[in-house]
Amino acid sequence: MEWEIKDGKLSKQFECQDFEQAVSRLKQIAQIAEHINHHPDMKIHAYKKLLVEVYTHESQTITEKDYDLSKRIDQLF
Repeated sequence: MEWEIKDGKLSKQFECQDFEQAVSRLKQIAQIAEHINHHPDMKIHAYKKLLVEVYTHESQTITEKDYDLSKRIDQLF
């Protein structure tokens, strides 16, 4: 599944093997986000699905920083 644009954000849902893997992936994304100082919105739901939404909070739009972060996130999966 590719990233979709929903409500002005890049959005993608990942299905993990279980809850533990969803939490692990969330933590890995958090480390990347901290490293580049660009933070996505993330939500674990249905116990093993991880929803990630990326946009630039300051401008409330999608910027080049968001595309860069989404590519880095894809490399984890």
